[in-house]
Amino acid sequence: MRVVIAEDNTLLREGVARLLTEAGFEVVATVEDPAALLAEVAARRPDVAVVDIRLPPTRTDEGLRAARQIRRAFPGTGVLVLSQYVRVSYTVELLDGGARGLGYLLKDRVSDLAEFAAAVRQVGRGGSAFDPIVVDQLVGRHTGGDDPLRTLTERERAVLALMAEGRTNQAIAERLTIAERTVEKHCTGIFTKLGLPARPDDHRRVLAVLRYLNA
Repeated sequence: MRVVIAEDNTLLREGVARLLTEAGFEVVATVEDPAALLAEVAARRPDVAVVDIRLPPTRTDEGLRAARQIRRAFPGTGVLVLSQYVRVSYTVELLDGGARGLGYLLKDRVSDLAEFAAAVRQVGRGGSAFDPIVVDQLVGRHTGGDDPLRTLTERERAVLALMAEGRTNQAIAERLTIAERTVEKHCTGIFTKLGLPARPDDHRRVLAVLRYLNA
C-alpha cells in the first residue's frame, strides 16, 4: 500500500515514515506543505495520504483544506488526518463527502504502531478509522447506557449504512427501490432513536454516521 505523508514537523514526519515502512507500507513521498502534498498526490496517486491538519504557512487548517481537496479530486486516495486535539467542526467538514476512505486520529495514536498501521490500512481499503475520543466527543452526549442502534428497524439500518457511504437521500431511495419521501421518514426515525435532536450547531446526519461507525 502506497502512502504520502504531509507533516511540517521534521522529526514526526520522518518518524511516521519509518514506522509505516517497518509495517510494510511503501512511503512514496514526504512533504511539509499543502502545495507539495497536492502535487505528490496528483503525480503518484497513493492509496493513502496521511495529513497533519495544521500545515504551513499559517498552521491553522491548511492540512484540512488540502485533505478536502484530495477527497474531491482524487476519490481513489484515502485520507487519514492527524491532529493534536479534537475539533468537532473539522470532523463534520471531512465527513461532508461521506465516511469512505477517511480517518481522523489524534497524534498520540501514532505511538501505537499496530493501531496506527491498522488505521492506515483500513482507510486505504476504503474503510473508516476514527479515534474513539473523536467519536465520544461527537456522540457521547446524545446517548444513554443502552445502545440505541438495537432499536433501529432492518430498513432503518440499511438506510444508515448507505448514509455512511456518503449517499444522498435520492441515491438511497434508488438503491433500496423506495420513495425519497420514505427515506426521509426513515432518517427522522433514525435521528429520534439515536437521541439526536435538531440543533443549530449539530449535523445530525454526520452524528448518526459516526454512531454507526463506532458500533
